[in-house]
Amino acid sequence: MRGLVHIYCGEGKGKTTTSIGLSVRAAGNGMKVIFTQFLKNNDSSELKILNSIENIDLIPCEESFGFFFNMTDEQKVEAKKVYSSLLTSVLKKSKEADYDMLVLDEIMAAYNYNLVDRDELIEFLKNKPEKLEVVMTGRNPDEKLIELADYVSNIQKIKHPYDKGIFARKGIEM
Repeated sequence: MRGLVHIYCGEGKGKTTTSIGLSVRAAGNGMKVIFTQFLKNNDSSELKILNSIENIDLIPCEESFGFFFNMTDEQKVEAKKVYSSLLTSVLKKSKEADYDMLVLDEIMAAYNYNLVDRDELIEFLKNKPEKLEVVMTGRNPDEKLIELADYVSNIQKIKHPYDKGIFARKGIEM
C-alpha cells in the first residue's frame, strides 16, 4: 500500500481528534504508528490512552513553552532547538523503524512560527518512505505543504463554547 500525506487544518475543533482516530484505526489494523505533538504541554488525556495502545509509539516533547505569543525571545530560541530536535528525531525514527504512519500533531504552528526546520520537513515529505502515511495537523498550512498533501481537510468553526467564555474541559478538549 502506498502511503499518502494528510493535512487536517482550520479553526474548528477536531484536528487532533482526527489524527488520534486515524492512529487508533491504523494500530487496530496492525499498523505501526509513531505519534508526536508540537506546542502542547504533554498532559492531554489522549496521550495517556495512546501510550497504552500496542503499535503506537508516542514520542513526547520533553519541554513545554506555552503559547507562542507568551514566549520571550529567549524561550523562542530554546523552543526552536527543542522542536527542531523533536522533528529530526521522529522523521529519522519513522524511516529507520519501518513505521506505517507518522502523526505530527500541531506541526503547522511549529512550521509557521519557524520553530522547526521547514526545509527538513519539505524534503522529508518529498522523499518519505513509500508506504508511510503522514498525518499533519494545525492551522494555516503553508502552500508548499498543501501542494505535497494528498488529503487536505479544513475543519471550520461555526460555533464554539470558547466564544462564550467556556474554556477547555478535561476529557473533551484536553
